[in-house]
Amino acid sequence: MASSKSKPRLAVWKFASCDGCQLSLLDCEDELLAVAGAVDIAYFPEATRGDVTGRYDLSLVEGSITTPHDAERIRAVRRRSRALVTIGACATAGGIQALRNFADVQEYASIVYARPDYIRTLATSTPIADHVPVDFELRGCPISKRQLIEVITAFLVRRRPVTPPHSVCVECKLKGNVCVMVAHGTPCLGPVTHAGCGALCPSYDRGCYGCYGPMETPNAPALSRALAGLGMDERTLQRVYRTFNANAGPFRKESDRHGA
Repeated sequence: MASSKSKPRLAVWKFASCDGCQLSLLDCEDELLAVAGAVDIAYFPEATRGDVTGRYDLSLVEGSITTPHDAERIRAVRRRSRALVTIGACATAGGIQALRNFADVQEYASIVYARPDYIRTLATSTPIADHVPVDFELRGCPISKRQLIEVITAFLVRRRPVTPPHSVCVECKLKGNVCVMVAHGTPCLGPVTHAGCGALCPSYDRGCYGCYGPMETPNAPALSRALAGLGMDERTLQRVYRTFNANAGPFRKESDRHGA
């Protein structure tokens, strides 16, 4: 930790991602002023041109590892960071781009690029934790700004962040929502998805899409049986688990179970 005479240094890093989770920090508005007063934002290209070199007390990392250069750079970031927190589905599970993990990347490159021989990419999109030790993973696509402030605060005072381990279903109950699956027969991943969004989609009578990834102890096979009872075939069941967190262990295992 930085000395008592200086503020802790915060760095925000981007790898393969859409920038949405970094923007969640900027969206904190009033809370951001308090964060800026408590830390020295030493590196954050999304928000400032400044670049303070050296070591950082807390690094927030967005994005997955998709190129050899990414793999080298994250190791350098880890060496310079006292604590490293990954933020968002890309950094914690490989993101939507992890759909490449189920396909032939060279075939994709030959279709998309006029000169695929110029492309230097890995065959997979993998989370940061597959490459370096990670101190905490904050899930979401995008992450919750409330949870982000909790994580930053926790690391500033050297305690474990408090984020809910339960499913989106608990959030629905807390909000008084009627279950969209039970009442309307709407397919929903809420029973196996990590809480954090405030049950956003079910609150508008839509099924959960699994943006926050698998909860701590998901029973995906049981949910799949319920979804099949609503009329989903094997191909559709595979696809519902292959979205923002396709490479997350429980979701990948369940999607593979419904493969052709």
